[in-house]
Amino acid sequence: MLPIVIFAIFFALALAGVPLMYALLATTVTVVLGYGMQHPLESILLSFIGGVEPFILIAVPLFVFTGELLAQGGVGKRIVEFARVLFGWLPGGLGIVTVVSCLLFGGVSGSAIADTAAIGSLIIPSMIQRGYSRGFAAALVAVAGTLALLMPLSIPFLVYAFISGTSMRALSMAGLVPAMLSALALVAVCMWYGKKTGCDNGDRRASLKEIWSAGKSAGPALLMPIFIVGGIWSGYFTPTEAAAVAVVYGLFVSMVVYKDITWAHIPGLLLKAFITSATVMLVIGATGALAWLITIEQVAQTLATWVGSVSTEKWVFLILINVALILLGIFIEPLPALLMAAPLFLPLAAAFKIDMVHLGVLMTANLAIALYTPPVGGTLFVAAKLAKAGIGEITKHLWPLMAATFSIVLLITYIPSLSLWLPRLIASWN
Repeated sequence: MLPIVIFAIFFALALAGVPLMYALLATTVTVVLGYGMQHPLESILLSFIGGVEPFILIAVPLFVFTGELLAQGGVGKRIVEFARVLFGWLPGGLGIVTVVSCLLFGGVSGSAIADTAAIGSLIIPSMIQRGYSRGFAAALVAVAGTLALLMPLSIPFLVYAFISGTSMRALSMAGLVPAMLSALALVAVCMWYGKKTGCDNGDRRASLKEIWSAGKSAGPALLMPIFIVGGIWSGYFTPTEAAAVAVVYGLFVSMVVYKDITWAHIPGLLLKAFITSATVMLVIGATGALAWLITIEQVAQTLATWVGSVSTEKWVFLILINVALILLGIFIEPLPALLMAAPLFLPLAAAFKIDMVHLGVLMTANLAIALYTPPVGGTLFVAAKLAKAGIGEITKHLWPLMAATFSIVLLITYIPSLSLWLPRLIASWN
């Protein structure tokens, strides 16, 4: 009964428009007082503070700042041009360029919102000019932008590694194959749309000279994830230290190599990053308070008993995870949703002998889908604003894209090797 009460109070407050941090704290206090629990309210404050104390969380504001830096600089336009000369000749070429650009930019930003905003602002006007409908252009950017969450510098992966104790080294590689499969599925939809509507039959093939020029221009940006992840795997720096290295490298590329950002831009970028980071950290603290209550009242054990009675088979449990995360993600952003759900699912997954790295990829992939699921969603609203399209118009074009990505999520769910093959292969080399 207690788990139902906790989630009912929280969702009621969230749907009423109460800010997420206050909804989490109010839920915790209401349950403690309403059930007459003997826990001192000071424990809530202490668990709030404890939630933001771990050293690894220093990486969050650093990665957020790196994303702002690269989104505002010239990295995005160079990646788009590189993708155009490689894939612009295919049917639905401009849509394919969008998907590839989001995949590549996601490898350096780690943020779905930054990915959607940076690539969408560059490519949506061109798509509309080519003849793509505003609804499809916005839907494609909203979906493709979430590929960033499965790329090596993913911020949700960093947070999941902190919660679960899983190796960030393994997670940084585990999302690559799922991200590429999702990108291929979206490419297939773009080719189908281009042929069906006749709006984009592709441009001429680029010459080797054009490909070399675009690759050389985008090279410094594209080397960033290789440099960062290589440093983590080789042991030169930890994931937390990697965030600081990413900032330094991002500053070097944006200010010295491309010269698109000057020192005058830095205060504004820092302010935006600090505001975003402060919001995230407050939510992490509030989630820590609720997680403390869930832990001390053994809610996870209660849920484990219930799940065991409902699903005695591993495949049924995995389906329940998919459904629960998509529903949760519709109302809550990926990071707080991950912070809420992971402590509950981790012991249940362990009981079914599910690999923790596989679970991290699975949870992140589901929460990525929730980012563009109507009627709410972070990337959905960003793309709608950029394309000046209504949510209803976007939704009409969203279903084939969602079907493509959800089919990949099902593959990830039931074929763990898609997530685990690459990190195990690289680990065997060490």
